[in-house]
Amino acid sequence: MIEIVSISKAYSKGSLKIPALRNVSFSVTKGAFISIVGRSGSGKSTLLNLVGGLDHIGSGKILFNGKNIGSMSRRERALHRRHNIGMVFQSFNLIPYRNALENVTLALTFGRVPRKERKKRAMELLARVGLSHRLDHKPSELSGGEAQRVAIARALANNPLVLLADEPTGNLDTTTSEQIISLLKELNKEKNLTVMMVTHEMDIARSVSQEIIYLKDGEVEKLIKPGE
Repeated sequence: MIEIVSISKAYSKGSLKIPALRNVSFSVTKGAFISIVGRSGSGKSTLLNLVGGLDHIGSGKILFNGKNIGSMSRRERALHRRHNIGMVFQSFNLIPYRNALENVTLALTFGRVPRKERKKRAMELLARVGLSHRLDHKPSELSGGEAQRVAIARALANNPLVLLADEPTGNLDTTTSEQIISLLKELNKEKNLTVMMVTHEMDIARSVSQEIIYLKDGEVEKLIKPGE
């Protein structure tokens, strides 16, 4: 489904080129749960952003169902994100002045879901993540775990093929983190949803992943298959 071939990426800082990824290669099959693990600055989030079409590839290529993301136009990358990708972030990235229902409905609006279907679909998504009782609450009125559940519902709004989760438990306590990880695993199994998750916690990665990509200084140091 996703083929990452010799990807390298560097950022400019003045006259300096700072490498973020160096010759990274691996593949992700449909329905897999993959974790990307490494210390801060190892290139984890950069890699996720490239798969999501949020940033330009330096060299190499990323094939998504055979299509090269790096050769897509700006409009094509936007359509790739709209139809194929759902994203969840550590900081939730919810709109603070809109309630839970409105945050999810807005994603459906951007996805061009017919107006008469949006509210029903948003309510179904929030029910799936256990938040039917919190539809009218704004982000400031939600716990961290509840806010992340809204973010997950929003990410699922347009039936993505792949869910990219960047440190989804980074701002949560241990119990809430376990609940969020359990939810992601359930969605992975129920929907055959491909999940690529960035985390710095190896224990979390081992508990849910078929494969762990361990990055160090922008390179794949090792591929780990828990249970083998």
